[in-house]
Amino acid sequence: MKILIAEDDVVTLKVLEARLKRAGHQVESSIDGIEALKKIEVYQPDLVITDILMPYSSGLEFAGEVKQNYNIPIIILSGLHQESVIVEAFSLGIDDYITKPFSALELVSRVNRLCNKVESIYFSSL
Repeated sequence: MKILIAEDDVVTLKVLEARLKRAGHQVESSIDGIEALKKIEVYQPDLVITDILMPYSSGLEFAGEVKQNYNIPIIILSGLHQESVIVEAFSLGIDDYITKPFSALELVSRVNRLCNKVESIYFSSL
């Protein structure tokens, strides 16, 4: 599956890219939500992973824009643990929320679960 990651922390971004590629996914990345929105048109990802705290556009703004204009599952990966933020994210329609620090193995499992959902919806529509 094609995954777009929007994450401004370079270390976290590199860990995510390496782990997801090792799991067999194609990965494109961006360091902010504005750049990520531009990449969606070109890259056409099957799944988006985004942080909330990013420059120029918050991950919540980015996720809301994606959900409003595209049918793409979104996982938020954030250091924000506040219930109000998590509830707001789910109200925007995100598909999963993982708090940092995170387990790379758990993240890959959640990605694979969502990718399997996307594949089954795609193939059932054929």
